[in-house]
Amino acid sequence: MRNVFLFIRQFSVFIAFLILQIICLYLLFTYNRFHRTKGLGVAGEVTCYFNKNYKNVQGFFHLREENRRVHKMNDSLMNLLKNNFVKIDSLDSLVRETVPFDTTGRQRIYKWRSAQVLYTTVNNDRNYLQINKGSNDGISDDMGIFSSNGGLVGKVVNTGKNFSEIMTLLNVMNKLSVQVQKTGRAGMLSWDGTNTTELDMTGIPRTDTIRKGDTILTGNYSLSYPPGKWVGTVAKVLKDESSNFYILKIKPAANFGSLQQVFVVENMNFIEQKKLNEETIKKVERKAERK
Repeated sequence: MRNVFLFIRQFSVFIAFLILQIICLYLLFTYNRFHRTKGLGVAGEVTCYFNKNYKNVQGFFHLREENRRVHKMNDSLMNLLKNNFVKIDSLDSLVRETVPFDTTGRQRIYKWRSAQVLYTTVNNDRNYLQINKGSNDGISDDMGIFSSNGGLVGKVVNTGKNFSEIMTLLNVMNKLSVQVQKTGRAGMLSWDGTNTTELDMTGIPRTDTIRKGDTILTGNYSLSYPPGKWVGTVAKVLKDESSNFYILKIKPAANFGSLQQVFVVENMNFIEQKKLNEETIKKVERKAERK
């Protein structure tokens, strides 16, 4: 203890300088919007740099098994799946030359890209992950994300030039329509913010026969995800005593705690479909107002 006090006495001026410097920097970044913005930007770049290098070192020791799965389901094979295309009528003379077709006359509607996970969180009620692909690589908001084993992970919510942020299924803000493979019944998938190994699915009536182990797939009501992709399996079937519906506990297909490689899926018609939907809503509302 005596040595500690001697150390403090010997370097008291320097310690006081450090404390005052920290206080000054805190006040500067707290009450000055310009400096706070610049500081957060620099901190974000530094964080991304160290996360990327940390992942490179970690990946050297842990990517063997992950790479085995990725090679089985790499992006080139994903892009050849039949459900990425629709058949075009060869008698139709109004064909746009800019639309990507393959040699059989099929139009591509989904395109897959591989990406590496730089960091991910699972312990918050709003969890995100970051990947090493951004707008320079063709990534944009609302694209779907799938794990290397084909399980749904989430969707892109923010895109930089070289990196993108994904809101995972383990986020209380993330709600999406899914369906039971066996019955085709659609329901709503969400997370209550507690158990990271279970999601909640509602909207399935008790008249349906649901069993533990039934497969849950992406539905037909999202522009971000191809329909019929693996979401998870039913872990528990609970009855909602206040209604005639089930509360299904779903075990997600993706392991959010060990994600290293993911696939980004792009709906090639997303912008056109979204614009049409927005214009339709506005058109209907204007008609309703005139009545």
